[in-house]
Amino acid sequence: MNLVTGATGLLGSHIAEQLRAAGQPVRALVRPGSDHRLLDEWGVEIAPGDVTDAASVEQAMKGVTTVYHAAAQVGDWGPWERFVAVTIEGTRNMLASAARAKVGRFLQISSISTYGHPDGAGLVLDESAPLGANLHKWSYYSRAKVEAEKLAWEFHNRGDLPLTVVKPSWLYGTRDRASMPRLIRAIRAGKAKIFGDGSNRLNLTNAANEAEGCILAATHPKAVGEIYNLSSDGEITQAGYFNRVADCLGCPPVTKSVPYKVAYHAAFWMEVFGHMFGRKTPPLVTRYSVWLMGRKCFFSPEKARRELNWQPTLGYDEGIRQAVAWSLENVVDKQA
Repeated sequence: MNLVTGATGLLGSHIAEQLRAAGQPVRALVRPGSDHRLLDEWGVEIAPGDVTDAASVEQAMKGVTTVYHAAAQVGDWGPWERFVAVTIEGTRNMLASAARAKVGRFLQISSISTYGHPDGAGLVLDESAPLGANLHKWSYYSRAKVEAEKLAWEFHNRGDLPLTVVKPSWLYGTRDRASMPRLIRAIRAGKAKIFGDGSNRLNLTNAANEAEGCILAATHPKAVGEIYNLSSDGEITQAGYFNRVADCLGCPPVTKSVPYKVAYHAAFWMEVFGHMFGRKTPPLVTRYSVWLMGRKCFFSPEKARRELNWQPTLGYDEGIRQAVAWSLENVVDKQA
């Protein structure tokens, strides 16, 4: 039995879908009130609960051989206590329960943001890069993911759990209800801006390709104790991505830009005022989002290519076309 957390989200849903398509049994830990109609259609067993509820995790873990832990507090805004509860303590609950159940493999779905916010033209980082470099004071998502990953390695290094860690990058694809709809609205309104000159290479991965990599990592016998950057589908720049989306929308290319440093400093002051006044919603832009889109460094997926034979099934042209079409039909135009 495969247990997937975060299965109603972008990446988790693709993992569950692909496992079921391969005839694998899947159980999903799903919070009460979450929409799990797609999971029902695929024949996924629903285990009501939450990673923050140790008793529900224990119940869901019964008979499980492989865990795909995709659940986390997402986004780069919100109270630190929530990131602790969901990402750190939720992961602790999952690890402890999996160790007691003696599962065969625990896949910790981490993030390239655990490396912190390194940058530099021509800088290429692999899995040997240190965790948490240049993290901001309010980089709650990244900080929590660093602590969760450290916890996972503690369990593995004690011999309690066979662990593999994967690090996704910026994800897009069908069932993306966050970044793609925002980008579409900005492009349609003529408000989209490129950070810098747009020539920087993005770490951009389709969620379907990412799910394939996760399954390869969780099932490869030599992947125990390894880390893989599942962080790119190929060559694409920031401007190239924006303009592929614009082309799918029938909009003109994105030509407006703002210098990277200007955007970064503006984002800092937006964060300052947001925290000063206790804003519950994120500011227009954060330093994390500026770094995500405008940084010049690149996280290499070559280890996953070499050891797992992970190759993108969906290229950028088709993947972006599918993602835009899904977003328009299910989010953007539906809410218009």
